[in-house]
Amino acid sequence: MPEPMQMNTTPQIASGAPGSAAAAVDRLVEEFAGRRPLRAGAFIVTLYGDVVVPRGGSLWVGNVIEACARVGISETLVRTAASRLVATGRLEGTRVGRLGYYGLTDAARAEFSAAAARLYTLSAGAGELGFTLALRGGESDAATVDAGLEAAGFVRLGDGLALAIGERPVPAGWARLAVAPGDLTDGAALRAAVRRVWNLGELEAGYDAFMARFSPLAQLLAQGERLTDGLSALSARLLLVHGFRALALRDPGLARPALPDDWAGERARALFARTYLALSAAADAHVASFAGLGGALTATPPEVLERQARLAGVSS
Repeated sequence: MPEPMQMNTTPQIASGAPGSAAAAVDRLVEEFAGRRPLRAGAFIVTLYGDVVVPRGGSLWVGNVIEACARVGISETLVRTAASRLVATGRLEGTRVGRLGYYGLTDAARAEFSAAAARLYTLSAGAGELGFTLALRGGESDAATVDAGLEAAGFVRLGDGLALAIGERPVPAGWARLAVAPGDLTDGAALRAAVRRVWNLGELEAGYDAFMARFSPLAQLLAQGERLTDGLSALSARLLLVHGFRALALRDPGLARPALPDDWAGERARALFARTYLALSAAADAHVASFAGLGGALTATPPEVLERQARLAGVSS
């Protein structure tokens, strides 16, 4: 896809002074770039969810390439991944003269908005305490009936039995049985039952690894260091969101009484919020240099300010 602007699309890793916030970003970029295979498509999804969704839903392909190059993803990988996202119905390409843009499809916009509600949330452990049990009809074809079970938020307990958090409708072919919060009075028994259904140990290990990866940068930012390079600040924020997103979307969103004591998810979310907010001034200023179909992107439109206000509620 030819573009009129010449860009350096070679994967770039900046060089910061040892012990500085810039050096901490360099280490994050090196760690991400060292993963094989590089998940270019997943990173583009993160870019669109964090930057593009609240600013109109489209982005010039040159800016996609620029953002990805800073974290070690080549232009070839970007274009291949973007083509796949178009083929799967998440992005759609548009040309205006010689300029190419990728915009979100309606289905992807709804998906990304739902994910944003999980990422930029007011607090961890604020889920509903009640549950919904689903029983499968005996005469139904199991393969057909089970198809929408996970998409509806249910976890399979056994043959013909599934569980979801809160009150929710059940898929076709299933009967619904609600369990009220008042029925769950024994906290220890509740936590033990939850651990048998959801693999919280694996999720907790993921949260611990996330905190180990991002704590050095978070500590430097908490001490007052700031990144003067807007692209580096944006790259650090995208890597932060990318790492946390993979965990937050796997988290079942259990209420606090159902979670283990000193739940790592709470500490990880607080670190995510603090670091995200500390990076955002420089990151959003750089986003204002990006272009969508409607022109230059706005640094801090209302939806971005709303996200930041919600994150400020869990940042201390």
